Amino acid sequence: MESSGYRVVFEKGGVYLHTSAKRHQDPDSLIAGVIRVVEKDNDVILHWAPVEEAGDSTQILFSKKPGRKDSCISEEEPTFDPGYEPDWAVISTVRPQPCHSEPKRVAEPSSSQGSWAFSVSLGELKSIRRSKPGLNWAYLVLVTQAGGSLPALHFHRGGTRALLRVLSRYLLLASSPRDSRLYLVFPHDSSALSNSFHHLQLFDQDSSNVVSRFFQDPYSTTFSSFSRVTNFFRGALQPHLEGASSDLPLPPDDEVEKGFQVKLGPRRPVKRAPPVTEEEWALHVGPEGRLQRVPELKARIFSGGLSSSLRRVAWKFLLGYLSWEGSAEEHRAHELQKTDHYFTMKLQWKSVSPEQERRNSLLHGYRSLIERDVSRTDRTNRFYQGPENPGLHLLNDILLTYCMYNFDLGYVQGMSDLLSPILYVILNEVDAFWCFCGFMELVHGNFEESQETMKRQLGQLLLLLRVLDPPLCDFLDSQDSGSLCFCFRWLLIWFKREFPFSDVLRLWEVLWTKLPGPNLHLLVACAILDMERDTLMLSGFGSNEILKHINELTMKLSVEDVLKRAEALYWQLLACRELPHNVQEILGLVTPAEPHSPSSPSSPASPLQLSPTCSPPVVPPSADPAPEPDSSLEILPEDEDGA
Repeated sequence: MESSGYRVVFEKGGVYLHTSAKRHQDPDSLIAGVIRVVEKDNDVILHWAPVEEAGDSTQILFSKKPGRKDSCISEEEPTFDPGYEPDWAVISTVRPQPCHSEPKRVAEPSSSQGSWAFSVSLGELKSIRRSKPGLNWAYLVLVTQAGGSLPALHFHRGGTRALLRVLSRYLLLASSPRDSRLYLVFPHDSSALSNSFHHLQLFDQDSSNVVSRFFQDPYSTTFSSFSRVTNFFRGALQPHLEGASSDLPLPPDDEVEKGFQVKLGPRRPVKRAPPVTEEEWALHVGPEGRLQRVPELKARIFSGGLSSSLRRVAWKFLLGYLSWEGSAEEHRAHELQKTDHYFTMKLQWKSVSPEQERRNSLLHGYRSLIERDVSRTDRTNRFYQGPENPGLHLLNDILLTYCMYNFDLGYVQGMSDLLSPILYVILNEVDAFWCFCGFMELVHGNFEESQETMKRQLGQLLLLLRVLDPPLCDFLDSQDSGSLCFCFRWLLIWFKREFPFSDVLRLWEVLWTKLPGPNLHLLVACAILDMERDTLMLSGFGSNEILKHINELTMKLSVEDVLKRAEALYWQLLACRELPHNVQEILGLVTPAEPHSPSSPSSPASPLQLSPTCSPPVVPPSADPAPEPDSSLEILPEDEDGA
């Protein structure tokens, strides 16, 4: 229905402005209002007005598509919101800019609150910032093309997702690579983007509904069609970054020095050794059960891995659960202590009643995510097959207990992929939990919301590749693939989905030795790209074909071949006397001068600059794992194949 050229397509009450900078708002600092999306004179306007000025909703003429229920109006936001509202998200710090977003009113305000009413054309929006998930009310901050921020809109009754879904009918919303809570706004008439959506079949549904899919299940969407999603983000973001203004900072201006070339020597062949057996391990066990010649033992694990029968013991040392220097008696006491600690944390969530959980959105949200992920983790492995498999129950319990252990991080999708092989090998609930905690000490940064750790790793990978194979880097740059975003999943969960299950066990135990340096996983990624360089460069692949080819390598790689090549790349770099200093830092040959700050040149979009040095690299002794884990309690089916 239409009236006087207006058509209201969305309305939501309970949208407040907070006029105080205090974390806890008093009633006088809240202004209740109504947010509407209105079509008017070939334009679409977002309008907010206080309740007394918004008018009687019965007088508003809504437009509904025939045969479709208007879910945007009635649908409420899920209650899960794990985090806290930043103090800056209040009106006092983001008052509207009169020069750009002058409020447009249908009637004169009846009180001083009316001065807060505003309208903005969707075409004037530059970005939308969503609140950090938390226990407080969700909010949105709208940034205009002029760089001004409109007042933060606090949705006390839910509705942020519904509003964004409506906006996605008129705009393309793309998540910023630097801030997962920032959505960059593009007009729907971008023919290049629209054509690429259709041609690449990025999404099963209409491409205009892209935001809805990511809001409903962001992680599984990324995992299930990662290369296509990466291609969408890259294509959507590049036009924006070229003309970005000061409130969205560009990457640091320190490109790789094109004129600086590192001359590498020949690559020496590397042979892998047979796995360490129980008999060989026993030769390293001294009086009182203390391990002897530990560096030699770690070197053997690095060069050959472990036999399947030895993993259950050795992984506890590799993951920092048991001390390499401890005696057998000390290990038993440590396991008893950690068992008590584990069940204390497990009892914390076990004792929460269903009624309590209904009022605990944080726990309820984690439980829902974990149950969904566990139900589809490694189900083709016989160890996890079947609807009532005890292994699935233990995965669920361990992950929920980890939420009690690490409140700040909680549960993020992908963690179940890391736990599954550990539980498969350890066959003990408590031991598996503390081994998992040790693994998370190594990779927890991968799951942090800021994604700074992942950006830094992609930047380091690009730097290594630039030194090892400049022609391949130039080729990837020419095909718009120089950011190496297709390697994101490799680094996020340590190649868990790239190799067969049994090969993942071998790869991880080699990486856990931290030999020959702390970032062997980056050299593993370089090795895979090195193995595929001829296919990539000689086949005339464009960016889409590169992404497709990399994605199709899953389960086709030999872990032994990849490890041999990764080690060969390391020795080739080590032999170079002109190795840049920052490459030496990545390889662990020198101590970094200072930790990377958020402004440091570590973003994948801005390759690290090569810094030549005259001093030859020196290999320091490797450090032992730092995590502090615990143990106990047997369960689970007997050992399956694939170890």
